[in-house]
Amino acid sequence: MDEKTAELRDIFIDTTGSDTVTESQEETRGSLTGTGEQTDARVTELIGTMREKYTFVSGLEDDTLQTVVEQFHESKSDADIADAIGVDQETVFNARMDLHLVRETDRDAPFELAKLRALHVDETPLDERANELGADESDVAHYSEVVEADLESTRANDRFRDEFEELLTDSALTNRMAQNAREDGLRDATEDIETDVSF
Repeated sequence: MDEKTAELRDIFIDTTGSDTVTESQEETRGSLTGTGEQTDARVTELIGTMREKYTFVSGLEDDTLQTVVEQFHESKSDADIADAIGVDQETVFNARMDLHLVRETDRDAPFELAKLRALHVDETPLDERANELGADESDVAHYSEVVEADLESTRANDRFRDEFEELLTDSALTNRMAQNAREDGLRDATEDIETDVSF
């Protein structure tokens, strides 16, 4: 390589701490020093705690549930998440309810959700709930899962939902900041080289 190329390479290494342009692309979760790994570990720990405390119905393993949590906080749809982990959308929905990850749209019931909540708390049988609400049992069963997830989350002071959000929002922000800093450093280095070449 010529002198200018070597100089640019040295500046790149000083800026990024790496001599491989594609290194960050090859890494999976936890590529940031410590931060990503700590986030992954805490998310895994929270999922384990929830599994011990509640009855999970999705049948998914913890590592798959971690993917559900992460993609939920990336605003991925159930269809997108289902494609990513190789299951159907109903399984993703069940996994989200297991993990208290309720979307606002999940509460858009064709009947009064507060009324279903009261029936659920009273442990009213499903067929009686459906009759009371004038709805199909399948719809009532679906929204009963939403109600149960919300109730569990409320009883836990929204601890798990809030901590997932805090962890993954902070992690995403940290990754964006690190990426921006790296790009800014490379841009400055390139501009310095271009200035030297122009002279």
